[in-house]
Amino acid sequence: MNKALVIGASGGIGRAIVAALRARGDAVRELSRSVDGMDLTDPAAVERAMETIEGPFDLIVVATGALEINRAEPEKTIRAVDARAMMDQFALNAVGPALVLRRVHRLLPRDRRSVIAVLSARVGSIGDNRLGGWVSYRASKAAVNQIVRTASIELARTHSQAVCVSLHPGTVATEFTRKYLGRHPAVTPETAAQNLLAVIDGLSPKDSGGFFDWAGKSVPW
Repeated sequence: MNKALVIGASGGIGRAIVAALRARGDAVRELSRSVDGMDLTDPAAVERAMETIEGPFDLIVVATGALEINRAEPEKTIRAVDARAMMDQFALNAVGPALVLRRVHRLLPRDRRSVIAVLSARVGSIGDNRLGGWVSYRASKAAVNQIVRTASIELARTHSQAVCVSLHPGTVATEFTRKYLGRHPAVTPETAAQNLLAVIDGLSPKDSGGFFDWAGKSVPW
């Protein structure tokens, strides 16, 4: 039996990941804002929550994030950027995961493989940006990719078998994306969870610091 920690366990994808892990017999510890007060925009709350956890965990998933915060919709153009809305995106989508990653060293085994997966988004790819728009969300996801990359380098110094990656789950039909799906094909959270776990299961330490999509393909920075 593997032990897993899922942060953001009450969200659409997080909840599905928890269910999929338990269905295959893994022991899962859940953390969320709604149940445990794990608010990634509140450093003190993150610190309190992380201090209550005892590892080691074979898998840690950070499944938090938001596209729309305080009713601020993604910008259609750079001309629509609002400073407060951009700061809100960075606080939740970039700073929050960084606050988690700074405390994961003590939660991981040193004698075997472990995985830390942070949910990102393909729109955070600078190399894949062909449409513009969604400036704040794109930038916050590009930032979290850099945070994950940096954390992976530092983690490797003490945990040689650890894998720390950013994952793009694809377009998933959740409350998070409901207003923005349009004609884009989307999968259920349950399908997304199975896809992500399949990618996670196939990762090795040489993949640490990478950015992968739901099919296991590398996404350009």
